[in-house]
Amino acid sequence: MASATQLRNFVGGHWQDAAGAELLGVSNPATAETIAQVPLSSTAHVDAAVTEGLKAFADWRETPVGERIQPLFRLKALLEENVDGLARIITTECGKTYGESVGEIRRGIENVEVACGAPVLMQGVNNEDIARGIDEHMFRQPLGVVAAITPFNFPCMIPLWFLPYAVATGNSFLLKPSEQVPLTAARIVELCDEAGFPAGVVQMIHGDRNVVETIIDHPDVRAISFVGSTPVAKAVYARATLHGKRAQCQGGAKNPAVILPDANVDIASEILADSAFGCAGQRCLATSVAITVGEATPTFTEAICDHASSRRVGFGLDDEIQMGPVISHNSRTRIEGIIEDARSEGVGIKVDGRQQTIANFEDGSFVKPTVLSNVPVDGGVSGTEIFGPVLSLMHADSVNEAIAMVNNRRFGNQACLFTSSGVAAREFRTRVRAGNVGINVGVAAPIAFFPFSGWDDSFFGDLHAQGRHGVEFYTETKVVVERWPDNWSRKF
Repeated sequence: MASATQLRNFVGGHWQDAAGAELLGVSNPATAETIAQVPLSSTAHVDAAVTEGLKAFADWRETPVGERIQPLFRLKALLEENVDGLARIITTECGKTYGESVGEIRRGIENVEVACGAPVLMQGVNNEDIARGIDEHMFRQPLGVVAAITPFNFPCMIPLWFLPYAVATGNSFLLKPSEQVPLTAARIVELCDEAGFPAGVVQMIHGDRNVVETIIDHPDVRAISFVGSTPVAKAVYARATLHGKRAQCQGGAKNPAVILPDANVDIASEILADSAFGCAGQRCLATSVAITVGEATPTFTEAICDHASSRRVGFGLDDEIQMGPVISHNSRTRIEGIIEDARSEGVGIKVDGRQQTIANFEDGSFVKPTVLSNVPVDGGVSGTEIFGPVLSLMHADSVNEAIAMVNNRRFGNQACLFTSSGVAAREFRTRVRAGNVGINVGVAAPIAFFPFSGWDDSFFGDLHAQGRHGVEFYTETKVVVERWPDNWSRKF
């Protein structure tokens, strides 16, 4: 990388020190070891990047779309060649297991592949002779400089939700990665540079809230893509739209899964254990509430507690490890505090993952899988996004009651159902308020052909990430009405 200890910004095709910037330590969450220092860039650094982006945009927008996607083809090949190295970086700075890191990269590569279809996805529409001798056309044109502000939990995949579509449609792209996991983003940008994007088309600025606010307020940044917690997503959306910008802001979640009596409990519990505890529960599609219906309660409770108790927790690069640490000591303290608050409210703790020590990683930010029981629908923990390996158990007497419980929440990111009944599945998918629905699936992550949907307080905006939504978000439509009367042309 540009520097093993001190990271740099990538501006105008060059790696640059953020002169005068304060440095923040980046830690391996499994060991607490400082692995890099990231600069907290200034307003001047952002201004410089936007200026370079505008310069690049002038030519990039006129580059034929078939040429614009050629660096994306090369980027896909480079990502494939560097899966192992990227996965190790992700695991080291983010904490997830090596296998989870590889899976994340694969989902990111999917988006590069789909964006390579921009020559078709960008096509407009037209009508000949809307009136005699008059034709009408609709074209898609790029916006200009666009920016993405991405979170810690998927440092490879989420930047690739946005970058490929933005550049394929003719924009210049500015990335502000999470200051907690900047190494992965730096490596992706290195690969973009190697893939041959012109200077200024792909840029990266490190920083904190000051950089985020500067990007949002900058008059020459036309669109903002954001993923993070609901309070911050709502604030980013409000601030961006106040300035007349396009914004797509993915927020938090509290994802329920309903288990019917006719479900295969062995399969359902295994799938939901992976959903609830995979990536240490730090993903917006993690199942955080399991609602058992009727007699499914005792068998599912026993099975999920067995999975939670037996999950192997440790450093994600070690073989056989199934779950890594949460991102930081602060996050661990917050999660353990939420569990304690729930206990004080009368919630049962079937499996307690607090204050657990991992041999040889005593300084790591580990919270083991936790299962809470008898969680009230209106309790504090039932509406709180914990963002950790904590699963709350609830009970319903009927499918209708379970659906009502699912819909009685402010989030609408994902809802899942486990059943062998097609009738119940159809009723569930029709009535639940969620943008992503899984039937006998624990993580309903849309493939890159489809938008990553989200409803209510889980998403602010109209067009989501991925697929056609990505193309539409990064382009604006221009309608041209034209006629060419024959008698006019004869005068010249």
